Amino acid sequence: MMKSRLFYIMVLLTGRLAVNEGNEYLCSNYTQVLSYVPSVGDVDGARCWMEVVNEQFKTENLSTLIKSVEKLEMVLENTALNETTSIIVERLVAHIFRADGHFTGLNISASQERVTSDSDHVANTTVKVHLPKELLKTNENNTIIFCMITSPEKYGQLGILDGRIVGLAVSKKTVLGLQDKVNFSMPLQRPTLESQADKQPSCQFFNFSTNQFYQDGCTTEWKRDEGRVVCSCDHLTYFAVLMVSPSISESDREILSYITLIGCSLSLFFLVVTIILYATQRGTGTDISLKVHINLSVALILLNLHFLPSQHVAALSSSGPCIYVAVLLHYSLLATFTWTAIEGFHLYLLLVRVFNIYVRRYLLKLSLVGWGFPAVIVIMIAIIDKDTYSRVTLQPSKTNGTAVEMCYLSNDVMKLVTTVGLFALVFVFNLGMLAVTMRRLKSLRTEQTSREKGRARRDTCTVLGITCLLGITWGIIFFSFGQLTTPGLYLFCVLNSLQGFFIFLWFCVFKWKTEDSQPGSDTHYTNSRSA
Repeated sequence: MMKSRLFYIMVLLTGRLAVNEGNEYLCSNYTQVLSYVPSVGDVDGARCWMEVVNEQFKTENLSTLIKSVEKLEMVLENTALNETTSIIVERLVAHIFRADGHFTGLNISASQERVTSDSDHVANTTVKVHLPKELLKTNENNTIIFCMITSPEKYGQLGILDGRIVGLAVSKKTVLGLQDKVNFSMPLQRPTLESQADKQPSCQFFNFSTNQFYQDGCTTEWKRDEGRVVCSCDHLTYFAVLMVSPSISESDREILSYITLIGCSLSLFFLVVTIILYATQRGTGTDISLKVHINLSVALILLNLHFLPSQHVAALSSSGPCIYVAVLLHYSLLATFTWTAIEGFHLYLLLVRVFNIYVRRYLLKLSLVGWGFPAVIVIMIAIIDKDTYSRVTLQPSKTNGTAVEMCYLSNDVMKLVTTVGLFALVFVFNLGMLAVTMRRLKSLRTEQTSREKGRARRDTCTVLGITCLLGITWGIIFFSFGQLTTPGLYLFCVLNSLQGFFIFLWFCVFKWKTEDSQPGSDTHYTNSRSA
């Protein structure tokens, strides 16, 4: 046994072995250990690697430590054994469970001195894990790996609760998208709460590709009365509970939720009223500008119709309704952005090009872009990743720290490119058109008159109305960071949830001023007065 152990270490260290006077091995050459991972190893090799990682905690090289922890998972997965085994090396606790082909779920309890998957009680338990039956299929005998790492205080800048990281894996398979989620809990005692009173727990997983923690696929339940945090995740990797500063307080979050709910409901009502008034009023069918406004109104109606019930649909057991809501919610949001861009383009023709403009089938072409472009994006996303439209975990929003879910786009990269990226382009273009509008209004003032006060008032209303139509208020989100987070979010929620109401007011003002407006046609001629 000793010879095989020494041989394993010799291979592991690429032929270099440190031996002390008592002929005992030392796994100290970990720089070469990092460059090699065996395909199959034994328990002694796993223990050796754990000693390597434990030694690295004494160094200041965080990147090397992360690499060795990643390799440790691979070593544990490739460890051959005949029975369930536990290994404890100072700051590291590992438990390798050998399945027998009839897996019905697994509960693991661990402390710094002991770990078990039996029903035995573990004193001073620091981590409890429940792995669902879904993890292994019938007749699968893969090993299940549990690894708990406690980092020293010098790595406290990472914000990890008690410095404790939990690794979970199954040999020979990658586990993602579990319906019955993996649960693990950690204590959150009063001393920690008192020392970090301005923070709250957040369950996150570590991505070895970016060396960053992320929340995707994990929800957090803070059971304050029990003094513990329960994490639920739909995949296996290394997890930790991070103590993070909430972007806004719980009371502000609740108020903003009510503002959004009430504002979006009012917008939906007034947008429907706007459509009804447009359909029933004479003399509105030939005005191109008004038709553009109505298309934007329809996009906002679709957006509110699918946004308001999204959280309730996500709570349903069936995934079909959630996929439908996610697709339509994303499509209507893209359509809203596209029609706000069209509003800016149309305003450009009115204010900049002004004379001798001829665009055959103008409204038809605008409609193809306004409704077709978002459809192309949604179809391409569905082709690239058909599972991306699904339930999405949001930030904790209840007083107990429980996260909520809604139906939307789950792929962060696609979400960033198609929503934030698209809106950023629209925002920059429309912001320029707003500047052109204000300059045009200023140039129309030929002289100071006794009516100047009234004109200034009308100009102000015009700018505010155009700001709403161009979606400029959506850009407030770009400035809702740092010290401006809370006031910026309040302003964003109030202005944008009521956008439909503001469009209704704009429509009413347009109707009152109908006698001063010039009718358009589908073959688009216009002049500066049409603005």
